Amino acid sequence: MNYKTVYTILNNDLKKIENELEYVLDANSQLLKESSLHYLKAGGKRIRPVFVLLSAKFGNYNFQIVKDVAVSLELIHMASLIHDDVIDDAYTRRGRPTVKAKWDNKISMYTGDYILARALEIITSLNNVEAHKILSKTMVELSIGEIEQIRDKYNFEQTITNYFRRIKRKTALLISASCQLGGIAADVPRDVHIKLAKFGYYAGMAFQITDDILDFTSTEAKLGKPAGEDLLQGNITLPVLLAIKNPDVKSQIEKVNEYIDSDELSAIIELIKNTGAINKAMQISNLYLQKANQVLNDLPPNPTKKLLGTMLKFIGKRNF
Repeated sequence: MNYKTVYTILNNDLKKIENELEYVLDANSQLLKESSLHYLKAGGKRIRPVFVLLSAKFGNYNFQIVKDVAVSLELIHMASLIHDDVIDDAYTRRGRPTVKAKWDNKISMYTGDYILARALEIITSLNNVEAHKILSKTMVELSIGEIEQIRDKYNFEQTITNYFRRIKRKTALLISASCQLGGIAADVPRDVHIKLAKFGYYAGMAFQITDDILDFTSTEAKLGKPAGEDLLQGNITLPVLLAIKNPDVKSQIEKVNEYIDSDELSAIIELIKNTGAINKAMQISNLYLQKANQVLNDLPPNPTKKLLGTMLKFIGKRNF
């Protein structure tokens, strides 16, 4: 079984979620409607909704309730990326112009704010205080992670611990919340939704590390942005932090700034690859996947466990 099988099994519900995403972004303002739907139409694998749906299958699966959780979490993710593109001055995402590229920074920021507001409005359908506390805390941590990323741009003295803390806040906690809130929406026992949260956290850490590896190993056609773009923007990821342990390599990488040309950047990418940093980063990602599998094994017997295991394999083998 591969990840496409999971999407086939969930196909009907994912189509309904896609339709709902389009429906809730149908703003009265024509400009706001166009800017919101522009990002939605760029597509994506909808990883967070998939984890919501799968986690809910451990309990009383009621799609009308679970749907609102899945839509809300995907909207929060979308809003954060639109804001990210403003901060990073990014002109492409998933091979399409960003909202800021097609309009401007002001439109982007208000579009992100609107999408976030719609997410919070939709999640109110979930009548569970603990769920709302989990989501609120996740959004606070997400904001802190974004601020930390801004603070640490081109900071080659930051530690690997700083990096792990940052990706926990920026990525892993939202995937963790997707799993936990999916379980809560389906009334799973408390011990089960806590395990689902832990599973999602480990999966989310591996997901982001894999993303950071792909920035150096994949192609512009697959990434939807130039290779090495994270480094060019000053976002120091795990492969870089592992590579700069070599002082000679560090002195070369520290020359990176937003003004270097593509040939210089390509040379530095090759330098990073030649240090073995990519393989080391993959090993660390695999450790997180192993931890996720251990939690998965501890969850109650359920056919969905096999599907979650398939998603872990997908995370570990994305287009290397």
